[in-house]
Amino acid sequence: MKKNLMSVLILVLVLANFMLTAILMFSVLPQTKKANTFIDKLCKAIDLDLNSGASSGLDSIPMDKREEYRVNSGTDITVTLASSGDKKIHYAVVNVTLVLNKGSDNYKKYTQEFMANQDTTIQSTVIETISRYTVDDMRDADIRLEVQDTLLELMQEMFGGDYIIAVNFSKCNVE
Repeated sequence: MKKNLMSVLILVLVLANFMLTAILMFSVLPQTKKANTFIDKLCKAIDLDLNSGASSGLDSIPMDKREEYRVNSGTDITVTLASSGDKKIHYAVVNVTLVLNKGSDNYKKYTQEFMANQDTTIQSTVIETISRYTVDDMRDADIRLEVQDTLLELMQEMFGGDYIIAVNFSKCNVE
């Protein structure tokens, strides 16, 4: 009889623990998500403020040590943008230029001819990255800069961190 009573008591405690955990999840989790979003925004703002006076990698390299590479020989790249909810298909027409560092060790390795052979890979990365954004995002100058920064990080992963120092949109039309 004592074994049954102990088993029932343990079962009741387990169920009570389960119910309290469920209540905790439903009451605390949404507030935690809101707090995390707020903290992320705050960290981005602080990071921007901290880096505002610093010189970027592009500023530290003189003009005579830079070279431009026009992706796809300077022709436009058309990208279908993510759905913005208006049931229309929107496009971005961009012309992408990579700024190369002539002083990099990879400069001799990744010549203009080599880069021309990598155009499809570069275009694919550009299309994949830009297609994540909506038409409203691409019309916002700050988000366009964010897209360029994302592309810069991806290009630096592909070709080396000090070789590609900037990604520019010499043309960015959103339709």
